Amino acid sequence: MAILGRPNVGKSTLLNALTGEKVSIVTPKPQTTRNRIMGVLEVAARKKVHPAAQILFVDTPGVHKPSSQLDRRMLQEVHEALETRDVVLVLIDASRRVQLEATGEPAQAHQHKSSKWASEDEFLFSLIKGLDCPVFLVLTKIDLVAKDILLPLIETLTKQYNFAEVIPVSARKKDGLELLVRKIVDALPVGERYYPKDQYTDQPTRFMVAELIRERILVETGEEVPYAAAVVIESFEEPPVEEPGKKSPTRLPLTRIAAAIYCERDGQKAILIGKGGAKLKEIGTGARKQIESLLGTRVYLELHVIVEPNWRESRGFVDSLDWRRQLEAMTEGKRERD
Repeated sequence: MAILGRPNVGKSTLLNALTGEKVSIVTPKPQTTRNRIMGVLEVAARKKVHPAAQILFVDTPGVHKPSSQLDRRMLQEVHEALETRDVVLVLIDASRRVQLEATGEPAQAHQHKSSKWASEDEFLFSLIKGLDCPVFLVLTKIDLVAKDILLPLIETLTKQYNFAEVIPVSARKKDGLELLVRKIVDALPVGERYYPKDQYTDQPTRFMVAELIRERILVETGEEVPYAAAVVIESFEEPPVEEPGKKSPTRLPLTRIAAAIYCERDGQKAILIGKGGAKLKEIGTGARKQIESLLGTRVYLELHVIVEPNWRESRGFVDSLDWRRQLEAMTEGKRERD
């Protein structure tokens, strides 16, 4: 199931609320999500309501018109998610729409191509035209919008596409999530379970660690640096497996991680490092706490910054950031060593 929406619409927040796990990083900055991120929800059977089910949600990068190789790669992630889906959720931020309508222009006026919001909205809707599966309209952040504004918005959007369902939700307050899950289960075809019941994502731990570091960069730095920053895990040394019957140590085991933060200019590197290394220390401290929570171990985290000029326009570099390719490279390297 693919989740589509414009940047900063709350896709990752919704995914985390549905799965009950931190599957995807969340920040106030748009374009936080760069990859397809799968979240797995195990749904218990409810008598006379719905059978047991396993829902595979695929959070996609925010839909926006591409202007760099990185943007094009992100859009490719969206298209690939749409190729393997049974249901599509189109998320619209109800509060953002209200703010735009507050200019006094009628809703239809936003169809004009000179409006940035309208062009991005039309671009989003163009991706779902011709789909042969149920498409749900999910209005997010409804706790910020009055009903007398929400209803006309629904009427306007449903004139643009014949949605199978229209479901207003608030991920923050968990309003509408149970109804959304029930409607999804009704729409999904019968099939076999893909993942074990206790698995909530298909992401490798290394990728999730890299994302947690990037989340801190997004939070700790200004407008320019976050979008020019990429994180690559260089080494990931897990603690040794305890021998059966051996007395457990009094302290948690230690995971050693080294990561490189890539940026495009020397000025961005200076911002990331900060005076006397203060900013890099803040990023590392914040990320380490999140990583320890994820891994359940103590973490020694080593960060350093590398300038890779104009990396967002390098197809080779952008492709190398895909964790699926990283896994393939690691597997190939292991075969060569063996």
